[in-house]
Amino acid sequence: MDNNLTGAAEIQIRLVTKQSQYAVPDVPYTIDATVSTSDLNNLINTLLFGQSDVKTINFDFLIFNQFLQGSLVDHAKNNNGSFENVIEIEYIEKYPAPEPQDCLLHDDWVSAVKTQGNWILTGCYDNTINIWSTKGTHVLTIPGHSMPVKALSWVSLNERNAHFISVSQDQTAVLWKWNIAENSVCSLCIYKGHQRGIDCVDVNPNANIFATGSWDTVLKLWPAVSQEMDGDLVMNDTSKNCATKAPLMSLQGHKECISAVQWIDSETILSGSWDQTLKIWNLNLEGIQSEITANKSFFDVSYSPLNKLIITASADKDLRLYDSRSNHGPVIRNSYLGHSQWIQSVTWSKTNEYLFLSGGYDNQNKLWDLRSTKASLYELLGHSDKVLDVDWSNPKYFVSGGADNSVRIFKSQKTLMKNY
Repeated sequence: MDNNLTGAAEIQIRLVTKQSQYAVPDVPYTIDATVSTSDLNNLINTLLFGQSDVKTINFDFLIFNQFLQGSLVDHAKNNNGSFENVIEIEYIEKYPAPEPQDCLLHDDWVSAVKTQGNWILTGCYDNTINIWSTKGTHVLTIPGHSMPVKALSWVSLNERNAHFISVSQDQTAVLWKWNIAENSVCSLCIYKGHQRGIDCVDVNPNANIFATGSWDTVLKLWPAVSQEMDGDLVMNDTSKNCATKAPLMSLQGHKECISAVQWIDSETILSGSWDQTLKIWNLNLEGIQSEITANKSFFDVSYSPLNKLIITASADKDLRLYDSRSNHGPVIRNSYLGHSQWIQSVTWSKTNEYLFLSGGYDNQNKLWDLRSTKASLYELLGHSDKVLDVDWSNPKYFVSGGADNSVRIFKSQKTLMKNY
């Protein structure tokens, strides 16, 4: 440990920010080594506004690329830092607390939620799919599966029509068309080929192929769209008799249930499994491109195209951050501690490279910043039973479904700034 930490009474800091509207003079400031975030907040607000009655702005502080928690001296000790030189502290406007909106009640466990624009799809253990508005209005209940619906994915959405896919423990995937004006739904295709229940689904960036992962340990690819005409998607089969489709490709390599699947790009797929592995598949090779092995089953995984990192939810209390680009050495970048039971679901922000959302068996959703490993930014309370799925596809809304038969909607009170 650096001796400069134990005897430091005062230190010199330099305050920097990427948010130019909050910039203060770029000069060293001498402060007490024991100051905390509240003291630094007071300092910056005084530098910005003097002693006026202007509303205080709350900031978070990055030191040694980690959020400050506790005092400066303790933070430096925990991060093997030194006070020998001027310490650069980056400050960022604190992300405001998400605002609870609606509670959407169902007849059974809600195991799948997926938002697109102003609409929310929910999948339920009563074998139904429901469509809701982001304002909390129930639009439609869709029967069709014979067992619980485990996952959902939008294919397309415009003012007139929407297309989406549902997968179920009944071993089938179904492609649906929703006529928004008439508020009517028809099933276009049934996809059969899995030998056990399907647990996850994702549509590729071109919206013409989707992937499913199953308890039969096989990853399958299926056709979703044939062509585009007059700005509206024309599906492979629009006859009154719902067509049955066979898979385009079957990829084998996992040894237990495939619990998560996500397209990284049009030729690359990420999957997570109960067999304690993450696999990245190359479709040109029709096989595994790389693999990450852990010591816990993966319940969910999420890849961010913004930072090229993978966040995982596992059969323990920790979230883990992986770098898929690492070819040697440790690939775990960080672990995030805060849940008190198993973590079931996780997803990255679509607009911010630092933020992600998780939901667990402790009935809690948590909003995280990847630079804060020891505490989440916020706990999104409301569920009275375990959280089964979370979604952040619309940047304005955090949505979660749970074993309390409800969907919870939280609204972001802030448009995310690029440099947050």
